[in-house]
Amino acid sequence: MPEIELTAGTVTYEDTGGDGPVVVLLHGLVHDATVWRAIVPALAPDHRVLTPTLPYGSHRTPMKPDVPLSPDTVVELIAEFLDRLDLTGVTLVESDCGRAQTVAVRHPERLARLVLISCEAFDNYPPGAPGKMIELACRIPGGVALMARILGLKPLRRLPVGIGALTRRPVPDEIVEGWLRPLRTDPAIRHDFRRYNLSVRKDELLQAAEGLRTFDRPALVVWAVDDLMMPREHGRGLAELLPQGHLVEIEDSRTLISEDQPERLAAELRAFIAKTA
Repeated sequence: MPEIELTAGTVTYEDTGGDGPVVVLLHGLVHDATVWRAIVPALAPDHRVLTPTLPYGSHRTPMKPDVPLSPDTVVELIAEFLDRLDLTGVTLVESDCGRAQTVAVRHPERLARLVLISCEAFDNYPPGAPGKMIELACRIPGGVALMARILGLKPLRRLPVGIGALTRRPVPDEIVEGWLRPLRTDPAIRHDFRRYNLSVRKDELLQAAEGLRTFDRPALVVWAVDDLMMPREHGRGLAELLPQGHLVEIEDSRTLISEDQPERLAAELRAFIAKTA
């Protein structure tokens, strides 16, 4: 897997290559690029698809300890990733986390389109029971290690305070184990995770939402009807804020639509990019 040295640290990524429209897929907390494993093959034949693994707890290489790690750091890391690889006309796609909203506001120059998929927005932080559990774990000494061990227990994975809140269908055990292994085995990754979560500004996404009014480029908002973490009205609100926003709601799915309804999601992405090319 290729990697790139950025200001905040080393980021690994996958790149299908090719000459088609560039699509960059961003994941959420305690996931890595494998959350897109069913989407990439559907787009790859005629798109160049890149999937970086962000420092959200499932990354394998710790970030530089002397560089502050916060949502603002990740926004700049994403922008630097696009710059260093000289990616233009990018369709920036994000699920679960909300950093792409701020990227679109602060660094729109390389973006052609924006796709927001059931993500944090407005004042929804921490989102749902899992978000509150993460916040509490990060504030208690040893809490992150304990949380990772609990989530790693197979009988508990479907509980509504864990991965069960994110999907209607079980995520394969080998994928979940890959997501959790860095937090379970590497103290430096746990330190990164705490640094990130303890640096969240509660007003960040409210500010980003206001800024989205100026993102006058094609934008697609895809929301899960059965989402337990991201309020349904937030999808409608984001679509209304974006000057060229369009809302698609997907049934029989929770937050991770790429897990619950990958074929439908891939079809919506393909159609959106083709329509706005």
